[in-house]
Amino acid sequence: MNQLSQTARLWAFIVLAALLPASVSAAPFAAYVMDARTGQPIYKQNADTRLHPASLTKMMTLYMAFNAIERGQVRLDSQFLVSSNAAAEPPSKLGLRAGQRIELRYLIRAAAIKSANDAATTIGENIAGSEEAFAQQMTQMARALGMRNTNFRNAHGLTQEGHYSSAHDMSILGRHLFYDFPQYYNLFSRRSADAGIAQVSSTNRRFLDSYQGADGIKTGYTRAAGFNLTASAQRGNKRLIATVFGGTSTAQRNQTMAQLLDSSFARVPNRVRETRPQAPRLLVQRTVRRAQVEPTPAATQASPQRLVLETSQKPARANRAASASTAATTNQPDALAAAIRQAQTETVNAPAAATAGLALAASARPRLRPGTNAGAVDDAVATAVASADAPQSASLAAPVLAASHRPVPAPRSRGNGSLVASASSNSGTNPDDIARAVAAAIPESGTSLSLMESSAPKPRSETVILAAMGEGDLADPEAVEIVSRPSNSGRNWGVTLGLHRSRAAAEELLMQSALRDGVTLQGARRQVADTNRGFVPSFVNLSKADAQLTCERFQARSYECRVVAPKPAATSTCKGGQCPPFFMCATEVIRLSVHSFSA
Repeated sequence: MNQLSQTARLWAFIVLAALLPASVSAAPFAAYVMDARTGQPIYKQNADTRLHPASLTKMMTLYMAFNAIERGQVRLDSQFLVSSNAAAEPPSKLGLRAGQRIELRYLIRAAAIKSANDAATTIGENIAGSEEAFAQQMTQMARALGMRNTNFRNAHGLTQEGHYSSAHDMSILGRHLFYDFPQYYNLFSRRSADAGIAQVSSTNRRFLDSYQGADGIKTGYTRAAGFNLTASAQRGNKRLIATVFGGTSTAQRNQTMAQLLDSSFARVPNRVRETRPQAPRLLVQRTVRRAQVEPTPAATQASPQRLVLETSQKPARANRAASASTAATTNQPDALAAAIRQAQTETVNAPAAATAGLALAASARPRLRPGTNAGAVDDAVATAVASADAPQSASLAAPVLAASHRPVPAPRSRGNGSLVASASSNSGTNPDDIARAVAAAIPESGTSLSLMESSAPKPRSETVILAAMGEGDLADPEAVEIVSRPSNSGRNWGVTLGLHRSRAAAEELLMQSALRDGVTLQGARRQVADTNRGFVPSFVNLSKADAQLTCERFQARSYECRVVAPKPAATSTCKGGQCPPFFMCATEVIRLSVHSFSA
């Protein structure tokens, strides 16, 4: 019996050994290693052979998601709708349900760390509208990045006809992920993460834990593709990016990758001139349409133009009454009186037809406005017509002047008070009385209307009074009590964003953050502190709520962030702006709390 069992085990081992080469041959081996600093190849084997990329496809899915975030198309907290197609994707999956809404940040974590197919499909469908449209955009982006042997049919990488890539192309994509989106690259080195509905673990944690300097990027496996891996590792100043297609197992793939990286680290120089990859060109081309206008002879050829000026009518002679009013401005009272008498005489002798032209009998009466007294309007019209037809008045202004009082003469007129008073008591029907009153109002001959009779102003003193101080000004200024505001109110909070090796990197992080979170950081100020350990970027002049919200957003993007509370300020008494050395006035207290953030 024991002999039969041993024979059965032997035959089973032989059958398994015979089937193993067949499974290995289904996934051809390919490898490519490049210097990430320059993009130059170090090792390649079947590097341009078109093979199944498996879940390495999600590297492009994530690249498209990062690009959409940076362009402002979506945000990390955007709610993505899970379709029935995405929910039905086979494992590996996050476990999304159809109709569910989930933030993009959780989908990115699930696709990058757990390699969840349902998360990758949800990303593609919500960014492009459908998985097919998203696959086309992925292929176009691959062409823009220089991936010549790549074509995508889906967002997750499951085997499908026409879905292929190469070890060389995936290494190019890994290099662009490192350089184009350094703010998201640390996602690929996480061993686990919170994906919203579950805590997910990395499919690449074995290689990350076993190989020194490894910090990414992505694994992939299907039966047709075998065990694939695109890895990135750094030792000192050297960084390599390598891709392996067609591994027979996870252990064999990781061992092969470690051997390729070790031999390549020994071959590359320690210091080289870094050459960053060029950013992809815009995929959308702007079309400019120009209107075609046929030229016309009038627009292209100059033709003589004739300008004819017709004879204009002779201007009408000015009214003598206007001449009389102009002459009244002179300083001769006799000439003024004579001009006014002549004008009034001509008005009396004017034919009746000229006066009849002022009658309103022939014109249509306008409609009354709402609330207008019709009886008052009729009385006013009747009075105007009667005064125009009255034979005793030679002037149209006589009825008005008869009912009004003459103005009191100006103080400058001397010796004319009696004449003006007599003219005021007149009924206004005699033109001579009006002329005499006007002549009396004019100063006598030899005088003028100028200000010669007024006294000259006193000359301005050349003495300049710089200051005036009395005995009361010598006293000490009143003491002002300066009390700092509570530390939990106002905009005296801040956040610090970890350590950076260069000031340029710290300032770039502050600028990108200010553009991304413009509403929260609207009134904040950017500062970079130079410390012994490195450069510390920070935002100051924030409220407590804005500081906490800002840190939550940075921590969601895997950035180190710390809320800095304001330092408590002492209460002091300052006199005349002079404070003891250990206190500060109000403005200096606030300034101290702000500068303390960058320490």
